[in-house]
Amino acid sequence: MTGLRARLIVLVAVVLMSVLGAGGYVWHVRQSQAQVRAQASPVATRADLASVRAQPHLVFRSTALGTGYGEVAMTPLADPDGPRALTGAPCERVYATRSETICLSAERGLLTVYRAQLLDDEFAPKQNLPLTGIPSRARLSRTGTLAATTSFVAGDSYTNPGEFSTRTVISRTSGEVIGDIEEFPLYVDGAPVTAVDKNLWGVTFADDDRFYATAASGARTWLVSGSISARRVTALREDAECPSLSPDGTRVVFKKRGDLPPGQWRLAVYDLTTGTETLLAENRSVDDQVEWLDDDEVIYGLPRTGGGTAATSDVWRVPADGTGTPQVLVHDAWSPAVIR
Repeated sequence: MTGLRARLIVLVAVVLMSVLGAGGYVWHVRQSQAQVRAQASPVATRADLASVRAQPHLVFRSTALGTGYGEVAMTPLADPDGPRALTGAPCERVYATRSETICLSAERGLLTVYRAQLLDDEFAPKQNLPLTGIPSRARLSRTGTLAATTSFVAGDSYTNPGEFSTRTVISRTSGEVIGDIEEFPLYVDGAPVTAVDKNLWGVTFADDDRFYATAASGARTWLVSGSISARRVTALREDAECPSLSPDGTRVVFKKRGDLPPGQWRLAVYDLTTGTETLLAENRSVDDQVEWLDDDEVIYGLPRTGGGTAATSDVWRVPADGTGTPQVLVHDAWSPAVIR
């Protein structure tokens, strides 16, 4: 009996030390983050959020270390790298239209809680969206009536198709859940794909019924077109991930693997009418769902490299016709959305 009591005391002590250790680690991480932010040089900010929203503007996640890190921010398209208006809403990824804002967030602690939410005009959560797993991609239709979220439910990256599982759910922003598009029949070269490892992710909307997305099975990926009313997706071409439709609806920009090693991609534009592919002048690997600045240029996030910290990133721009040189559009930014 004495031996059992001793073992119980030891067990309680071990559990207590583990809990205290985990709590101490979380406290240490948060203190370190707070210290880094306090020492960082803040970016210029502005208080006239309403006036920024009233004109063509850019919405993004601010990655400037210091006050406002991780918050949704806005700048006028006329001065995208100028002083930014902070909203106070923390998001890992954000996307917006004139009428809606979607926010993927993570509340980190001993257990991390992920959320996908629509924000109101004051950038407070107003509605939860379906989410299973770790959120990765989010898009809204141009009218703001449809929302799509992609999350990982197994694995932790898109590096190797067939070695992860995703859930991509389309919902109406009014509250109705349309469903997981993985459940839509997928056709490649006229034949249905019935493989159990089928995945779909990275939606971009053409209108309030039609969309484009990525489909994968085995080691192959496809650009697919889909219809909500028909509940069907059809492959258009192979080797395309995370598409984004141009404002004029004629082209799709995406990342493609080609003969690059796993975890590396090149950006390309695909003409939906002619089937012509154009590699863009960005030679670095871009792991992002690209946004169109206008019909002539695309924008995307890239982590900051060299001498700085991996916690920040910048939004870059490059012509959509394969010419030019990539240029920074907004320093200390991520997950851009253009609103005109």
